[in-house]
Amino acid sequence: MRILLCNCNSPPSLSPTPPQKPPPSFLPAAAVWTKKTLITALSGALSLTLLVSSSSPALSSDSPPFQPPRPPQLSTPLPDRCNEEEEEELQNKFVLKPEFVTKEEIVQEAWQIVNDSFLDTGRHRWSPQSWEQKKEDILGTSIQTRSKAHELIKRMLASLGDPYTRFLSPAEFSKMARYDITGIGINIREVPDDTGSVKLKVQGLILDGPAHTAGVRQGDEVLAVNGEHVVGKSAFEVSSLLQGPNETFVTIKIRHGNCGPTESLEIQRQLVARSPVFYRLEQVSNSPSSVGYMRLKEFNALARKDLVIAMKRLQDMGASYFILDLRDNLGGLVQAGIEIAKLFLNKGETVLVNNRTASASEIVASALHDNCRAVLVGERTFGKGLIQSVFELRDGSGVVVTVGQYVTPNHLDINGNGIEPDFRNFPGWSDVSQHLLKCNLHQQG
Repeated sequence: MRILLCNCNSPPSLSPTPPQKPPPSFLPAAAVWTKKTLITALSGALSLTLLVSSSSPALSSDSPPFQPPRPPQLSTPLPDRCNEEEEEELQNKFVLKPEFVTKEEIVQEAWQIVNDSFLDTGRHRWSPQSWEQKKEDILGTSIQTRSKAHELIKRMLASLGDPYTRFLSPAEFSKMARYDITGIGINIREVPDDTGSVKLKVQGLILDGPAHTAGVRQGDEVLAVNGEHVVGKSAFEVSSLLQGPNETFVTIKIRHGNCGPTESLEIQRQLVARSPVFYRLEQVSNSPSSVGYMRLKEFNALARKDLVIAMKRLQDMGASYFILDLRDNLGGLVQAGIEIAKLFLNKGETVLVNNRTASASEIVASALHDNCRAVLVGERTFGKGLIQSVFELRDGSGVVVTVGQYVTPNHLDINGNGIEPDFRNFPGWSDVSQHLLKCNLHQQG
């Protein structure tokens, strides 16, 4: 079993009460952004993307849907006698078209975005001096065509040694930025095999999502998309193939497990965000207490609101404790995870049991654990601690840049490490109480 149990009553009486730590921090690479950014909380077809202008890369659950950029408003109103053609011609004078942007300007714009926003995640390949030299070397070469400029940007980004920082062609960026693009609810990862070749494996699925409902399971290998073999393609390229307009169909060929049978599945893409919360009331054995069970499938824009509604209804039904199940929750919107963590920080005893929780789920787990509101039971979490943003360049192309990472209240870097559980097997409630009591005493110093 993998559950989280929250006591609705007050925590054990301790005096003085230790100061509460903040939820996990997001460490941006720059204090203020002036560029439009396309935030993606998870890579690939599982991603939820919104185009925003923000001073912080953390998305609010109230973020508006993507709207195509509009040309600047004229300082004086158009006269009534202007017809539609004249108005369009006048407005176009204020719009910078891609063909008027030089190849050198595109390269320099990509360089500047990395200079302002890139976060070196420990490889120590980036420094202001080396990056400045990189620009001088590249701009010192002849850039005759736009494709040459794009190739130089690819090489420039590859020199950073960050697999998540990459270039997007105008077609790739346009496809990613469209508000009606969606996927089938899977996260793909490149996994090397014994022969040295790379297989594209399903890292995780949105429970009850399109792929999961069709029969795809974690660990399956993706072999083809719409008849196109994926050998030699990156996980990002295959994820892009899986995306498309809402309610359209995509056919994928998979191999179940490592040596299982192959199967072709036709899956309908979905866009509309469904409630990620499932809840029910359960009776505790040999106890008059009732438990409110809540399963959170993903952290989308509805997560906090629907979780609050579930908690209120379960309390009205007589719940004394809450169970929050984060099994196979791959994450989602960063801000949603932070806000959900806050819901439980003022509660009493909590027990969290996790298995393959990742990203925003790890924000919740670490916030509750480090604030002595939870013990972690089960397996080490996945360790997805980096955040990427997608920046649009003026010719319609784009760059994906790693801009930040999750840090727990105890200053643990989640990425690549995960969070170690307190117990491998589910403990007794007396063990939970003792562990949380020791945690609070330790915080007091």
